[in-house]
Amino acid sequence: MLTLHRAALLLADPADPAAQAVPDGAVLVDGAGVAWLGPYAERPGTSARLREWPGLLVPGLLNPYGAWLLERLYHPDPREELGDRPLAVEVPEGALGGSARRGLQRMLGHGTTAVAGPFEHPAVRTAVARSGLTAVPGDGAEGGLDPLAGRSLARAVHRPLRAGGPADFAVFDAASPAALEQAGAGCCLATVLGGRLLYRGR
Repeated sequence: MLTLHRAALLLADPADPAAQAVPDGAVLVDGAGVAWLGPYAERPGTSARLREWPGLLVPGLLNPYGAWLLERLYHPDPREELGDRPLAVEVPEGALGGSARRGLQRMLGHGTTAVAGPFEHPAVRTAVARSGLTAVPGDGAEGGLDPLAGRSLARAVHRPLRAGGPADFAVFDAASPAALEQAGAGCCLATVLGGRLLYRGR
């Protein structure tokens, strides 16, 4: 099924200083990949489902703190009434899988499509593999859910968006890359991973 994601501003490669942002841009998704991207007015003639987003569409972000967040912190179940922030408490072995799944869902809510390991616990490795997020090597650094905290957008993106490449991207309630860096990734409106809309903000 074809889906056309239209956004107020499209920036396919924030890490390339020569890459131009495209006002009223669009990404055509075919299955798990990007079939086309560019100005909405130049879209291919298809019967694709249209999703329209305000704000900035960029490649998905890499959270470099994945091992810390998923194996050292506890992500409470909403029914526990402990809030929605990760807690620095010892996580019982039997609770690691559920905690990691909730942590990964919260990462999707920050535009994350790749997460850094290494992941030592089998339950966490399984949760990451099933989530669809790309696992990459990391150094176990400590940090939070926001991949943009203390990092530029150029450093935070996982890989550029390209026709023929994976359909991994996020849309943020921001008018420009600078506005996004100032606001942080918590203003995520949508995260698409492997062509699937896995997070949609309210």
